Amino acid sequence: MDEIELTCIEGTVQAVIFQNPENGYTVLKIRAGDETVTAVGTLPGVAAGEGLRLYGSWTSHASYGQQFKAEHAERSLPEGSGAIFDYLASGAIKGIGVKLARLIVSQFGEKSLEIIENSPEELAKIRGITLKKAEEIQERFRQQTGMRRLMEFLADNGVRPVAAARLYRTYGDDAETVITENPYVLADPYFGMDFFAADRLAQNLGFAPDCMERVSAGVVFELRHNEGNGHVFLPKDKLAAATAQLLEVEAEPVERALSALSDTGETVTERVAGVDAVYMADMREAEYEVARRLSLMARTPVDDTPGLEVLMARAEHRCGIRFADKQRMALEMAAKGRVMVLTGGPGTGKTTTVRGIIGLYDEMGIDTLLTAPTGRAAKRLTELTGREAQTVHRLLGAGMPEAGEQGREFEKCAADPLECGAVILDETSMVDLKLMAALLDAMPVSCRLVMVGDADQLPSVGPGNVFGDIIRSRAVPVIGLTDIFRQAQQSAIVKNAHKINHGEVPSLKNTGGDFFFLKRNDAESVTKTVTELISRRLPQNMNIPAGDIQVLSPSRKYGGGTRELNAAIQEALNPASPDKKEKQMGNITFRVGDRVMQTRNNYDIMWVRGASVPKGEDGEAALRGEPGAGIYNGDVGYIEDIDHDAQAAYLRFEDRLVPYPFDQMTDLELAYAVTVHKSQGSEYRAVILALPKCPPGLVTRGLLYTAVTRARELLVVAGGPDVFAAMVANDRRQRRYSGLRARLAGEAGA
Repeated sequence: MDEIELTCIEGTVQAVIFQNPENGYTVLKIRAGDETVTAVGTLPGVAAGEGLRLYGSWTSHASYGQQFKAEHAERSLPEGSGAIFDYLASGAIKGIGVKLARLIVSQFGEKSLEIIENSPEELAKIRGITLKKAEEIQERFRQQTGMRRLMEFLADNGVRPVAAARLYRTYGDDAETVITENPYVLADPYFGMDFFAADRLAQNLGFAPDCMERVSAGVVFELRHNEGNGHVFLPKDKLAAATAQLLEVEAEPVERALSALSDTGETVTERVAGVDAVYMADMREAEYEVARRLSLMARTPVDDTPGLEVLMARAEHRCGIRFADKQRMALEMAAKGRVMVLTGGPGTGKTTTVRGIIGLYDEMGIDTLLTAPTGRAAKRLTELTGREAQTVHRLLGAGMPEAGEQGREFEKCAADPLECGAVILDETSMVDLKLMAALLDAMPVSCRLVMVGDADQLPSVGPGNVFGDIIRSRAVPVIGLTDIFRQAQQSAIVKNAHKINHGEVPSLKNTGGDFFFLKRNDAESVTKTVTELISRRLPQNMNIPAGDIQVLSPSRKYGGGTRELNAAIQEALNPASPDKKEKQMGNITFRVGDRVMQTRNNYDIMWVRGASVPKGEDGEAALRGEPGAGIYNGDVGYIEDIDHDAQAAYLRFEDRLVPYPFDQMTDLELAYAVTVHKSQGSEYRAVILALPKCPPGLVTRGLLYTAVTRARELLVVAGGPDVFAAMVANDRRQRRYSGLRARLAGEAGA
């Protein structure tokens, strides 16, 4: 919104009705002229008694009437004894309450804030305030004034005030100086801004297009952006060309930036996998450590296990079956080595083998932890084995990375390792390089690792091709299960998945069973059919409720993609209603009852396990329960309530209730339909696969195979037979720049 279009109101804060400490979103009463109005906006730390000049627009709220929505603000300290008392008594400065505020103002009057800031020894003359306490109050007040100045600087330069708290936490009073000297520090994901926003600020501050700060930031942006495309590094020549094109600069400043980044250690350049590879330092460290640790585990022998055959027989008895030859080989490998891979397609007995390994480790007295990359995968592992499984993030104690630190921070690490003798990691194909490095770092030196997964599924969404690289390196023992067991042979889903994996187009004639193909040659008819299937035909004809059905599509944006499908399915399953709360975010309308998915890791959003949505004035009591933090990319939940007064939605992720601030709902998308990539690691009772015509890069065998293997009881495909056949025929896999295979194979220094 242009400045000229904004309305300005000015006055004194009478009361703060609501403030979200996570993002600074505030609802307050402000005395503007002769009237008191409600204003809302991002105003972290604002308190009663402060003077505000707000720029924004008037809005009408369905429940709360007219409000002033502030886009940005100019803040000033209160003036006059009355306003200063209101400010101090509001609790704006920790350590000062109503009683102490009255003593301070009665002693110093209009000079109270000046005394607090500059003369703590004078403040200490008041009864009940020691010099130490006075100095603590001074420091807290200076932090507030520093934050205020920083917010004003950011607002003047078009930067969202929500970044102010983290900037001040990181740089203190030097924050404004740091940003002025190098605005590209804001591109650190910790501050919630991207490279292009920082670049606009730099241009406003007069930075030259080919200055070192800009070009270095451009190099880092290219490397980080391509991590999102799965690449661990970029070849130096490709990186240089991409950066020059992005910034519209010559090659020479890019070369200088590459050299400078290497000198400071922010990037690492080395010869690996046949190319001159440029890594971000943390990615190179992760790759190096994964290779080093796995190589060490593969080379380190374990003590002989007396009576192994007897122990294996006991494990077999625990499972109540007789293991096939390869399954027995897997158990023996798990007993005799520190690391192994167990892979195989659907119906080949991976789950039974995992149960057997757990039973064997129990017989051997080895404490075993089970983990998987997603909540759904962990829940499924728990159901199949009867043992508790956790997500890797929860197992390691995920936290928010600090400024300047990429990737993740975990409580569990080499200094505070997991307490176990073995870890079984399921759905390993989904695990990216940084997550694998963190898991290995947290494992005790003597710990064993069993990596389980389907090597033919799509690789991880994050950087690397860890599972595939490990298998191809031949550095770690691998057991590949290939025989389909008799009970699985009855499933057309299983049989057709294996046919697809071998490049054979299965029969698309609907002869009953659990696999159906509905010929639809255009995107419009695909969307219509999918919507009818989930809203009416499958619930009514096959007694499968819509909540047990997941729609998958190769793409997001194109006809028949998840955006179009979600809008159509939402209209069918959860249409607008006068008594149903909703919140518009961009082109998406979120309603109570919607199924939604988190699209990025948010380490510091809070949740309460087992809580219910707050009701009434004592609603906070309903939020009591086991607290925690962190919602992760791919987590699926439901909207239970939308509170426009608190500017938050209440989302249910399994047994966790999340008060979700509106300004963070851009991290959500509707999840009636999700991409095949996002479905990795999950299994659904029924899957509807939309196969409209889509970009060639998505017409691949691996994507189709992954989609088909997500269905447990029923798979319905709606699309063109030519698209289906083309996917089966195309076994091309996207190349990812990764040096892990080479390091494990000894072809690069590991």
